Amino acid sequence: MQVTVFAPEKGVIEAVTPPYRTFKTANDFLINGGKKPIFDVEYAGLTKYVSANDGEYTIRTDRLLKDVSQTDLLIIPPAYGDTAEGVKANAKAIPHIQRLYAKGCSIASLCLGAFILAETGLLDGRKCSTHWAYLHEFRERYPQVEVMDGAIITEVENIYSSGGAGSLWNLILYLVEKFADRETAIAISKNFALDIDRNSQAVFTVFKGQKNHPDKEIIKVQDYIEKNYTEKITIDDLASIANTGGRTFQRRFTQATNNTPYEYIQRVRIEAAKRHFEGSRKNVTEVMFDVGYTDTKAFRDVFKKITGLTPIEYRNKYAKVAAEV
Repeated sequence: MQVTVFAPEKGVIEAVTPPYRTFKTANDFLINGGKKPIFDVEYAGLTKYVSANDGEYTIRTDRLLKDVSQTDLLIIPPAYGDTAEGVKANAKAIPHIQRLYAKGCSIASLCLGAFILAETGLLDGRKCSTHWAYLHEFRERYPQVEVMDGAIITEVENIYSSGGAGSLWNLILYLVEKFADRETAIAISKNFALDIDRNSQAVFTVFKGQKNHPDKEIIKVQDYIEKNYTEKITIDDLASIANTGGRTFQRRFTQATNNTPYEYIQRVRIEAAKRHFEGSRKNVTEVMFDVGYTDTKAFRDVFKKITGLTPIEYRNKYAKVAAEV
């Protein structure tokens, strides 16, 4: 099986080398298990030598992407820095990615590599994953793509994509399991000390308020929520701040923030709870009251829905100080 790792111009070295090394290592484990190696792994780029990160590294490619007439799996890592600049620097790769997919090649984007993949149009009308911190930017640039909030791995019609940063490892291991076997994927995960079955990047998400939009009245509402999240907040209260009716307000708020007002309040409260767990000795009940909840089950359910962990699991995992039970 031919695996081609695209080394993008201005590529992120920490995302370019993992798939190459992992599939090479998979061959070693297959051999050690008495099986034949199945992966023929190569680097391909727009030039023979590709500069990575901020010029810190140089990758020597095995072939130019234009010379890859056929391959079984093409992996697209992200470009370093500004996403628009990264897409622009790799514009010449777009027709070659389209051509290879048309010939039956599977495509996998890692993290912000989804921006390069989306430029091909292959994601139009389909789902994909990317880094949680770039969801708003991705949605604005590619409104025809259904980006999955918090998903570690998305697969649709031989197109694979991963969530942010370390999530790329989960997709790489998934691909090893898919094209080799689970035994080999598990062996690699143990060798590299990786969590093979993590299925959400929600626990790593930092809610930033989603204010990158032009609706000034909605921004006022967001500011109000963030200052008063411990209080009981009604839709009528928020609509009056925006000087509009309830239905119109809810539509405008959702359009601007990609959250309903209720979801936004929940996320603000849970982000505050995360900060309490990370920096104080307070127990779950104390934090629950501090962020505006009075029902233990409701708090636990919302916290787990947003972060992927229960409050106790999150506190035990991320507390910087010893916490009381």
